[in-house]
Amino acid sequence: MVRPGEGAEAGAKHGGSGADARSALRVLTLNIWNRHDPWEARLGLIRKGLRELDPDVVGLQEVLSYEGRSLADDIAEELGYEVAFGAAHDLGGGVLFGNAVLSRWPIGRSQAFPLPTGETDEKRAILLAELASPRGVIPFFVTHLNWKFHHGVVREAQVATVAEIVMREAPMTGLPPIVVGDFNAQPESAEIRFLKGLQSLNQKSVYFADTFDQTGKGPGFTFDPVRNPFAGITNEYPRRIDYVFVRGPDEQGRGKPLASRVVFEEIEDGVAASDHYGVLSEIAI
Repeated sequence: MVRPGEGAEAGAKHGGSGADARSALRVLTLNIWNRHDPWEARLGLIRKGLRELDPDVVGLQEVLSYEGRSLADDIAEELGYEVAFGAAHDLGGGVLFGNAVLSRWPIGRSQAFPLPTGETDEKRAILLAELASPRGVIPFFVTHLNWKFHHGVVREAQVATVAEIVMREAPMTGLPPIVVGDFNAQPESAEIRFLKGLQSLNQKSVYFADTFDQTGKGPGFTFDPVRNPFAGITNEYPRRIDYVFVRGPDEQGRGKPLASRVVFEEIEDGVAASDHYGVLSEIAI
């Protein structure tokens, strides 16, 4: 489902032709922790962060939608982004749970594809949004995988399906596809190693650049119960589980990771934007 927006207005609010002329695409991913309280305060922090960080495209996870309007629409208000939402799970009562894309440029086709569930009751999906950027159509994917520690085998099946969908939906001749989201898996896990071309799954292999791995600094924890009060309620340990991947670079250098850092780490009056931190990456385009 695509929310039509005003393309010219979006460009003006995000810097006009100067923003369009960027040689680097600014990509952000954030799990917004659905509508957990204090939502209004968190919503303000998310909007504030987006204004300051000025990303070209944003992938959001744990997005709720009701009667055709999603939390992503609430976030995008007054920021000039177009919105696409893709459901992963029907929670009942008209409420859908899924992923969303915010784009400074018009969104053409958008489609959600279901992912394997294994023998679990979790329903996950990957959302494709085709972004009509000045440099061509950017295939942008956002996903959210099973969350439990012992669901590694399910996540392995999910990343294998993610790779198949990206390869099928994003032609090799076009701009390199970007895949972002909450993968609920650490860098050394089989599922992330597969995406980075470090091991095969089911006798198949792929390669996506992990932008933070290549250009970021420090451990890059995006789920940090030590510092984030909303993550702290889980009594889990800090780890990096949110990623920006890109297929590339190609022969023209498009898709090369240029920079990456963890964002949305600030705590204001005891409130964080989410139980996750986000990742902001710059990619040559």
